[in-house]
Amino acid sequence: MLTLDKLQSTGKKATRDGFGAGLKAAGDKHDNVVMLTADLRGSMKSEDFINTYPDRFIQMGISEANMMGVAAGLATGGKIPLTTTFANFSTGRVYDQIRQSIAYSDKNVKICASHAGLTLGEDGATHQILEDIGMMRMLPGMTVINPCDYNQTKAAVQAIVEYHGPVYLRFGRPSWPIFIPEDQKFEIGKALQLNEGSDVSVFATGHLVWYAIEAARQLEKEGISVDLINIHTIKPLDAEAVVASAKKTGAVVTCEEHNRYGGLGGAIAETLSAQHPTPQEFIGTDDTFGESGEAEELLEKYGLGVKDIVAAVKRVVKRKG
Repeated sequence: MLTLDKLQSTGKKATRDGFGAGLKAAGDKHDNVVMLTADLRGSMKSEDFINTYPDRFIQMGISEANMMGVAAGLATGGKIPLTTTFANFSTGRVYDQIRQSIAYSDKNVKICASHAGLTLGEDGATHQILEDIGMMRMLPGMTVINPCDYNQTKAAVQAIVEYHGPVYLRFGRPSWPIFIPEDQKFEIGKALQLNEGSDVSVFATGHLVWYAIEAARQLEKEGISVDLINIHTIKPLDAEAVVASAKKTGAVVTCEEHNRYGGLGGAIAETLSAQHPTPQEFIGTDDTFGESGEAEELLEKYGLGVKDIVAAVKRVVKRKG
């Protein structure tokens, strides 16, 4: 059982580095794994895989829509294709191709999207997609995964290769604390309990899991007991874990590096409104685009910082009376 005292940073690496490591491990195990990229082999940290298996790498150039169609064809032929580019180009630019050629046809394609959210940083609003989770989770049959650190991303890549069906895997650019144990099992659709608590349920995903951990440490010093859960799989959502935690605490905060509409917060609100209505506060961007800046400065400016999580917890605890 993980607890706050065990969740200590052992260093920093980007989640995209975890993707590269997971890709190589999956390629070692499965000879039908194929990587496609839209001119971003370096940004995807995929050199180990490419150097080891050059005949299983396809450089598509800057032609993301075509990459999705080729991936669908490879899946039809029995390959396990992983498409790779920035999250904005993995979703917004190619949504029609994903819907028609991959989701509707239930193709075994893994859409692997780096540089998601505000933490893309200096590239600015045109690249900082904050709508992708909502877009992808609305597609019938699409699994949506957003791991929190290097180790969990590495494990997630290997898990999605074992899973049959279309998957959207979201990860990021910046170096980020590594805190999930290397041997922690990754189960698609199964939430990961990080701390047991009784006053408030905090559900976090992606980079904001670490901020939620830091917020929980501060809150527990102030006498607020946090039931902290890592929702790495946003679809299918672990509704059983969400409802059980909400019943225990009576108050919920959701934390995500995404628009507050359509992402993790929306998915949990939908579940709770149907099964156990509960006061909820949302940490996410407030219906806005981003801007150019340092990753952590942007998270603070747009209300996604540790202090914002702490404040949201105090508000929702007060709301439950």
